[in-house]
Amino acid sequence: MKSFFRSLFNLPSIIGLVLGAIGGYAYYYFVGCKSGSCPITSNPWNSLAWGLIMGWLLGSLFHSDKNSTKKDSQS
Repeated sequence: MKSFFRSLFNLPSIIGLVLGAIGGYAYYYFVGCKSGSCPITSNPWNSLAWGLIMGWLLGSLFHSDKNSTKKDSQS
């Protein structure tokens, strides 16, 4: 279970979470949606959540699992 959480939340994905949250809120603040009809950018919480998810996904692209490379080279 511990290795599962370490694979989900590693340093690059945590950095991506933080930068995504900042970017999501900045997008809401500077661009936003004045009419309120935009599902993501009309609410700061939705924009923040979207930024968090996108930042985590982008940050997890830069993580290489050391155990999986050892398994691939042994087989």
